[in-house]
Amino acid sequence: MSENEHWHRHLGAYGICLNDEKLLVIQKGSGPYFGRYDLPGGTVEANEFLAVAVQREFLEETGITVKVKENVGVCDYLIPYELPKRGTSHIHHIAMFYLVQIIGGTPTQTPKKFERQDSLGALWLPIKEITADNSSPLVLQAIQWLQTKKLSLEFQRLDTWVVLK
Repeated sequence: MSENEHWHRHLGAYGICLNDEKLLVIQKGSGPYFGRYDLPGGTVEANEFLAVAVQREFLEETGITVKVKENVGVCDYLIPYELPKRGTSHIHHIAMFYLVQIIGGTPTQTPKKFERQDSLGALWLPIKEITADNSSPLVLQAIQWLQTKKLSLEFQRLDTWVVLK
């Protein structure tokens, strides 16, 4: 870490949901992944268990109720992203991945609106359409895990990451 870097740490829990070679994703409406596809999930609230956070975030962002099936693992990313109010230059994104199964509901294109809602809607995205240009590193990691059943042990420093406007 250089002297000019000031990190904001973000801890999030995310669900991987696959059906017929399609991954359930959200369209991101804010943050460093704005304008890209991302996994449903996000901030673990105070006094909230990880699996409960995944279930809550899934319902809020996609309209779907899920059951957590498997703890896949944890990855961390360092992404250039300024948060002027916090005086930070990067986000240290710690992402916990879980395999989930749908219990009920269908993906919604109009998630419930509230102050911290960053989903613009959910959709089933064919795996073959997922690229580094249109998806978050979490989506790319999910695809890697689906193909190999392994997550990277190394942190990923994404110095060339461009936040879309």
